[in-house]
Amino acid sequence: MRKHCANIVLTIMLVLVLACSKKSNNKTDTPSKPDAPGVADPITNTPVATNPFIRSIYTADPSAHVWADGRLYVYASHDIDPPRGCDLMDQYHVFSTDDMVHWKDHGEILRASQVSWGRKDGGFMWAPDCVYKNGTYYFYFPHPSEDDWNNSWKIGIATSKNPASDFTVQGYVKGLESMIDPCVFVDDDGQAYFYYGGGGTCKGGKLKDNMMEIDGDMKRMEGLKDFHEAAWVHKRNGLYYLSYADNYDTNGMHNRMNYATSKSPLGPWTYRGVYIQSTGSSTNHGSIVRYKDQWYAFYHSSALSHNDWLRSICADKLYHNADGTIQVVKTTSGN
Repeated sequence: MRKHCANIVLTIMLVLVLACSKKSNNKTDTPSKPDAPGVADPITNTPVATNPFIRSIYTADPSAHVWADGRLYVYASHDIDPPRGCDLMDQYHVFSTDDMVHWKDHGEILRASQVSWGRKDGGFMWAPDCVYKNGTYYFYFPHPSEDDWNNSWKIGIATSKNPASDFTVQGYVKGLESMIDPCVFVDDDGQAYFYYGGGGTCKGGKLKDNMMEIDGDMKRMEGLKDFHEAAWVHKRNGLYYLSYADNYDTNGMHNRMNYATSKSPLGPWTYRGVYIQSTGSSTNHGSIVRYKDQWYAFYHSSALSHNDWLRSICADKLYHNADGTIQVVKTTSGN
């Protein structure tokens, strides 16, 4: 009897093993090269990606946008490994998601060698931005035109009918000072605004309908506290937000993300405070976007490499208070 029972148990175990094996072989395919596994948010129990959410290459300066196809796209600069510093940065990539967990790398969309007016030795493809208007995607990127790179920055423009491929360089925005970090914001009435800056100065102005020329004069954004670089503008409930990196440098911690608000897209601005503390990287650069009724803060850190010039892009949930202020983001990048 005991031998008979043992045989029955072994038979049942074999059936279960075969069933599990068959179920495993029939499961839905996951991305062939997932960058970060998903985890459950401890508060809402909704899935979020593990930061940094891109791990196949080193990336920085995330510019996040939601387009008409319902996906969220991130346009990022690329830190090349082994690192040589900010001068070696090149080869912009685009990533997208429809659930904030699984990310698709659409590949490279532009590199310095494709910029006819650019510096002959290439590199220096720093923080970009992208905007959609009238059926065209406009990709804005800073790039120097001469060996004296710090005094020859131009803001290049590449266009495409697709959000993540087929971009062609059209030229650059004429009449600008030598500064970096372009940001373009399209208001509810369709008017586009252009912002950029660096070295303590942030300027903004209107863009003409062709999205390639400044309409009037650029003006200094007044009311910002300790502006360094990385201007970004978003709008919520009729209030405009200008976020940026400051000059913080204490005990090995650098660049916090700050923000200011205004009733006008060109200010004057009222400083509100810090919304992301230092991530430990030598720099930070962020964007803020709403996706599926949740606001997110994108930024970069060196959590993956522990090297200042091998950065990785991250995203965490962002919350506004009832008075319009922003709560300090609880970053999960591992720093």
